[in-house]
Amino acid sequence: QVQLVESGGGLVQPGGSLRLSCAASGSIFSINAMGWYRQGPGKQRDLVARISNIDRTHYADSVKGRFTISRDSAWRTVYLEMNNLKPEDTAVYYCNVLTDYIYWGQGTQVTVSS
Repeated sequence: QVQLVESGGGLVQPGGSLRLSCAASGSIFSINAMGWYRQGPGKQRDLVARISNIDRTHYADSVKGRFTISRDSAWRTVYLEMNNLKPEDTAVYYCNVLTDYIYWGQGTQVTVSS
C-alpha cells in the first residue's frame, strides 16, 4: 500500500521560509512525476510545482522564483522549499506521485500571517 506523508507546514510571517517534505512508502513503480499542490480556503486544488522523471520542473507562475521543488535520489522524498512567503500562499499543501495511478498525501497546513 502506497502512503505519502507530508511534513514541514506551520505558521510563518510574510517574507519567511518553510521547507515541506513528502515521504513515500510502499511499492511505487514507474514514477512519472512527483508534485505539490495546494488548496486555499474556498478554492480548488491547484498545481504548485512538479518534477518529472527526467528532472524537468514546472512551477505555477505565482511561485516562480520563490519556490523550489527537489527530490532525493531514490525518488522516495520530494521537497518544496518556499521562500519569501506571502499571505496568499496560505493553503493546505498536498504532495502527489504520478505513476499509472495518482497517489495523494493527507496535506499539511501552511499559514502565512503576521
